[in-house]
Amino acid sequence: MSGAASERAAEKLDRPLPEGVRRRVVGLASDALGGLPAAELPQSLRQYAKFTPARRAKYAATALAAALESEPAFRVRIAERLRLGQPDLVKALESGTVPGAADPMDVAAAAYLVRSAGWSRLVTEAGEEAERAGAEGAAAESARLVEKLQAELAELRAAARADLDRQRAESEEVRREAESLRKKVRSLESDTRRAQAETRRLAGELEAARAQAAAERGTAESEARRLRHRVSELETAAEQGRRSAREGRSVEDMRLRLLLDTVLQSAQGLQRELALPVSQIRPADLVEAVVPGAASPHDVARRGLAEDDPALLDQLLAIPQVHLVVDGYNVTKTGYPTLPLEQQRIRLLGGLAMLAQRTQAEVTCVFDGQDLDVPVIMAPPRGVRVRFSRTGETADELIRRLVRAEPQGRPVVVVSTDREVAEGVRKAGARPVASVLLLNRLARP
Repeated sequence: MSGAASERAAEKLDRPLPEGVRRRVVGLASDALGGLPAAELPQSLRQYAKFTPARRAKYAATALAAALESEPAFRVRIAERLRLGQPDLVKALESGTVPGAADPMDVAAAAYLVRSAGWSRLVTEAGEEAERAGAEGAAAESARLVEKLQAELAELRAAARADLDRQRAESEEVRREAESLRKKVRSLESDTRRAQAETRRLAGELEAARAQAAAERGTAESEARRLRHRVSELETAAEQGRRSAREGRSVEDMRLRLLLDTVLQSAQGLQRELALPVSQIRPADLVEAVVPGAASPHDVARRGLAEDDPALLDQLLAIPQVHLVVDGYNVTKTGYPTLPLEQQRIRLLGGLAMLAQRTQAEVTCVFDGQDLDVPVIMAPPRGVRVRFSRTGETADELIRRLVRAEPQGRPVVVVSTDREVAEGVRKAGARPVASVLLLNRLARP
């Protein structure tokens, strides 16, 4: 290695590569990368070889900059590609001259790649030039912004003055309107007093008219009583005429009618004395059996189905107006106890919503809420009523209250493995079933 080459190799930057120079270097390397054989590329850049130059500049910028800094052979290949593309610029750098019309960033990028004599100085000067240009641009932008703000401030001041004048004019208009309204109020008060005096006068006349009407009503009632008395006298006379006509009937007809009336009255008297109801029951009505359409949950599937067969629950839910009450945590801790309580509730309620949609049964799911520290924020699924027990009350007690609230004779099915709950709801008329029966039914598609 010659002395000049050793001196160029020994040159280093005393600060990071300026951002503008770095972008130009990465752009040159990105354009040249596609023309190099894959075997001559550093391992870190081979995955970007088939990218377009624009994509390489975007996604491989960091990898390209690192390879140019740490892989001298790769940098030399890029410099050779630059020599072919911009021979005049490279020759000028190698001869120690800088083209006056060239962009300082392009000169610095080429010097960084070619590593001509004084390349670090050119890179540093380009960075400083970019910083000065940026500072000058920022100062100019600041001055422009100050001018703009001053203009806006002047406009705001003018608008504020105009707004103040407008508000003063509006205040004067409001004052005049208020004075006009006060005059109208005084006029209305005078009219009101006159109306009140007229009202009192009309009330007196109304009271006199009521007294006159009461007197006339008394006279009319007296006349009505006289007419009713006259009508009563005429009805008495008519009844006496009818009685005289009946007495003119034959003696045989009167004896036959008297005998018939005696028999009927004796029969009616005997029925009343013995308190005999009218017979509407037939012998067949006294035979115990299940009437069609009135089967209770206790009459369904007594034979042929196991207590954990999902078909049993389908038969129970097919009963008209059936109400399914579910002991929530009893079911979830039987089926999936390892899940958190919130996930247990979500999984069970999702299955119950689909079951309610298929069967159209009324479904109520009860959870134990006595140990809750905060309210449970949830959106109950469509078709499922969700209830938590109150403080000091267990879910079992709430289930028994729900069963007792139903009218006598309505079919109610309670899902719980708790023996005490099952016995309590059975005494109240409900049909208890095991939790595994519901789990098997929900597991079935």
